Amino acid sequence: MLCCPTTRPLQKNNNMEISAHELKSRISAKEELTILDVRDALEFYTFNIGGTNIPVGKLTKTADLDFEKEDELVVVCQRGIRSRTACRLLHSMGYKNVKNLTGGLLALQRINNE
Repeated sequence: MLCCPTTRPLQKNNNMEISAHELKSRISAKEELTILDVRDALEFYTFNIGGTNIPVGKLTKTADLDFEKEDELVVVCQRGIRSRTACRLLHSMGYKNVKNLTGGLLALQRINNE
């Protein structure tokens, strides 16, 4: 079956995924991170870990984003599904170091409650 690049599953490897444990560790170490939250505004204002909120539906190839193409972007959403879609789109826009939060913010909340 043929499919276009934007519908292919995002390959899971160390360069495209970040685990909730790794992200928590990096936040705890006060590492400067560029976080892109692709949930809707209401979800973002209800709970967030900081970063820039641009709903996935507003990301387009013509969107003027204030991110450098080479910088690491950690893309988050509730479960990691919308952020995976956003990662695919960002890759197609030329962003080279985009990481999807595996399991989304729910995974991060689960480990924070352990």
